[in-house]
Amino acid sequence: MAPIAVDNITEASALPQKDVQHVNGSSKKPKIARCDANDPATTTELLVPIIERDGGVIVENLISKELASRIKSELKPYFDTDKKDCSGFFPETTQRATGLLGRSDGCVELAMNPIYINVANKMLSSTYTYWSGQEQETVTSKPIISSTVAFRVNPGGRQQVLHRDDGDYHTRNVDMPMMLGCVTALTKTTKENGATICIPGSHVWGPDRCPYDEEAVPAELEPGDALIFVGNLYHAGGGNITKDQARETIGIFLCKPYYRPAENQFLMVPPENARRLPPQAQRLLGYGICRPSLGFMDYQDPMRVLFGVEDEETVDM
Repeated sequence: MAPIAVDNITEASALPQKDVQHVNGSSKKPKIARCDANDPATTTELLVPIIERDGGVIVENLISKELASRIKSELKPYFDTDKKDCSGFFPETTQRATGLLGRSDGCVELAMNPIYINVANKMLSSTYTYWSGQEQETVTSKPIISSTVAFRVNPGGRQQVLHRDDGDYHTRNVDMPMMLGCVTALTKTTKENGATICIPGSHVWGPDRCPYDEEAVPAELEPGDALIFVGNLYHAGGGNITKDQARETIGIFLCKPYYRPAENQFLMVPPENARRLPPQAQRLLGYGICRPSLGFMDYQDPMRVLFGVEDEETVDM
């Protein structure tokens, strides 16, 4: 399937907020381009320019319906036992599952999907040249997982606020993108049952421009379809206004490889050793949260979960 043209992205992204819905006298919203993974034309060379232009693209049939069904079954016990989000970022009706590569073989298969990995390698790999004495060295490193999270949005769930995922990293409009997300549908997702909404073109907005719900469009997906998008695209989980449909999706989020410590502190000083240290030392090792929410564990502050620390720096999530 050929990608759908996105109307007026360049012009709209440069306009003041109040004018974005009326470019050249039109009230048409930008669309999310669609490509089919089963079409030989859907290559990295096709997808990357679309994502660079619009901030995201829908890839139909990224995984098979059979794999989507298997992942859904593997994640069911984790959805069923999730605790509600105390911070209010996720509605009480939303159930989550995290740490997915250690909990689902199907999620491992999804994370290694060739289309997604090839796009991520192209957009997030870092090549760097430096001097080692009098010799110049050039190295290239590939992206790593930032987070793996699945969501079940139940009937009655309200919409999330529009946000950028890379805000956790305190990013500025330089060296973009630093993150890439792949949200794959495990069930049919529609506007009515809470499909992810996003604002095509918003990845090029400056930091002073805020997003509005009326600018967003839903990424409606069949099981196995995916929305691939950069971390600075404004998006949100949609509201579920149905009475009997739960929307289930899984997100695999990758980031540039250098967003981590030089020495892996969690291997060098694992929790059983870090437990005897004072809270300040535990946070120096990276066990605390970088606000707003970087470094979470099952959407909780690891300092509380692992060490029982409750102080002025404890983050409620």
